Amino acid sequence: MTENVTPTPVAVASDPASAPVPPRQTARGGMDLTSGPIAKTLIIFALPTLASNVLQTLSGSVNSIWVGQFLGNSALAATANANIIMFLMFATFFGFGMAATVLIGQAIGRGDIDAARRAAGGAIGLAALFAVVIAIVGWFTSDAILRLLETPPEAFALAHDYLRVTFVAIPASMISVTLMMASRGAGDAVTPLRFMVLTVVIDIVLNPVLILGLGPVPRLGIAGSALATAIAGTISLIGMIIWFYVKDHPLRLRGRELAYLAPSWRELRFIIARGLPMGAQMLVISGAGLVMVGLVNREGLVTAAAYGATLQLWNYIQMPALAVGAAVSAMAAQNIGAQRWDRVSTITNSGITINLAMTGVLIAMLLLFDHAALALFLGSGSEAIEVSRHIQYIATWTFLPFGTTIVIIGTLRANGSVVPPLIILALSMFPIRFGIYYFAYPTLGADAIWWSFPLSSLASLAMAWAVYRRGHWRRALPQPAAG
Repeated sequence: MTENVTPTPVAVASDPASAPVPPRQTARGGMDLTSGPIAKTLIIFALPTLASNVLQTLSGSVNSIWVGQFLGNSALAATANANIIMFLMFATFFGFGMAATVLIGQAIGRGDIDAARRAAGGAIGLAALFAVVIAIVGWFTSDAILRLLETPPEAFALAHDYLRVTFVAIPASMISVTLMMASRGAGDAVTPLRFMVLTVVIDIVLNPVLILGLGPVPRLGIAGSALATAIAGTISLIGMIIWFYVKDHPLRLRGRELAYLAPSWRELRFIIARGLPMGAQMLVISGAGLVMVGLVNREGLVTAAAYGATLQLWNYIQMPALAVGAAVSAMAAQNIGAQRWDRVSTITNSGITINLAMTGVLIAMLLLFDHAALALFLGSGSEAIEVSRHIQYIATWTFLPFGTTIVIIGTLRANGSVVPPLIILALSMFPIRFGIYYFAYPTLGADAIWWSFPLSSLASLAMAWAVYRRGHWRRALPQPAAG
C-alpha cells in the first residue's frame, strides 16, 4: 500500500521569494518565529534551551557527587553503567521526537494548529508505548544487560538496584522529554525551562534524603538516587500537563483530539522513517565517543584521567551549539511551513554567527582559566592537569566548526532532510577521524588523537556546507495524510 502524502511547496536551489501565507488558525502560547528580527528572535528562543541543557548537566553532576560522597566508588561506577543504558534508550527515541517536532514546527508556521496537535499527540502516544515496552523488558533483563556491559562484580548488585528503579521511571521521563521537544517545535521554549528547573530542584533535594534516609524516610541507598530522579520527573510531567491546559497551550488536546494519542499507521510510518536516521546520528556520535575512550585508555592512566576531565569541560563548551542548532531547526521549520523561504538562509547565517560568538567566548574563557577549571576535577597537584591543558590547546577549538555543522544540520532537519546529515556524521566520526589517528599516530603519538578532533570537524563542516549549498534538501517534505 502506498503512503498517502500531501506535498508542501517545493523550493529550488536558491531560496524563493515568500509566497502568500494561508489563513492561520490561532492558539494561545508559543512564539511566532515567522516574523520580527531574526537574530534577536533566535537568541531569545535559544537561551531557554541553553539554560535547560546547563541545568540538566549540573543536576547529573550534583547527583554523582551525592552518590560518590555518600556511597563510594562502587556506587558511582554502578550509576555510570546504568546511565550508559539510559542514554542509548533515549538516543534511540530522540529521532522520533525530532521528526514530530519538524511536523509541529511546519504546521505552526502555516497556521494549522490541528495538524500540530495531531503530530504532538502521535509523538506522545508513540513515546508512551515505546517507554512502557522498554520499562517491562528492562525490568526483567537488567542482570543480562549488566553482564553484557561487563559491569565490575563489586558494582553489580548496586547497578542492578539502580537500573531497575530507573527502568520504572522511563515512561514519565520519556513522555516529559517528548512534551518538551514538542513545545519547542511550537515556539515555546520557556515552558520546558520552567519544568526543567522544577525537576532539577526536586531531584537535587531528594537525592540525599532518600539515599541516607533522613527524617522519617527509610534509607534506600543507591536505589534512593534513582527513585529521587523518578519522583522529580513524574511531578514535573504532571505539572507540565496541568500547565498546558491552564494556559491553553497550542498543543493541548481536548475532546476528540485525545484520539490523536493513538497515531495512525501513516503517521507512524512518517515519524519512524524520518526518526530512525536522526536517532542513528546520536548513536553514531556515542559510538565514536566510546571508541575514542578506548584509544585514550591505551595511553595510560594519566592521559585517561586528563581526557576524562577535558570531557567534563567540553560538555559545557558544546551546549551553545546544541541549543542554537535546536532553535534554528524550530525557527526554520516554522518559516518553511509559512512559505517564508526568504528568511531561511538568514536564520541559518544568524545561527552560525551567534554560535561562533557564544562558543568562541567559552573557549577563550576555558583557555584563560583552564588550570583552575581542571583542578576542580583532578586536584590542584595532579600531573594530569598539564596533559589536559595540552589537549585543550590542540582540540578545544574543534567546537567552532562542529557547532557550525550542527546549525547547518538543524536547518536541513527542518525540512525533513535526515539521511545526508547521518552520512556526514558517520563519515567524519569513523573513517575520517580514525583514519587521521591511524596514519598520524606513528609520527605524533597520542597527539594524533587530539588532532583528529578538529580535522574531522572541518571535514564534516565542508560536507555539510556542500549539501546545504546544493539545495536538494529544499525539496518538498511529504506530510502524512490527515485522518
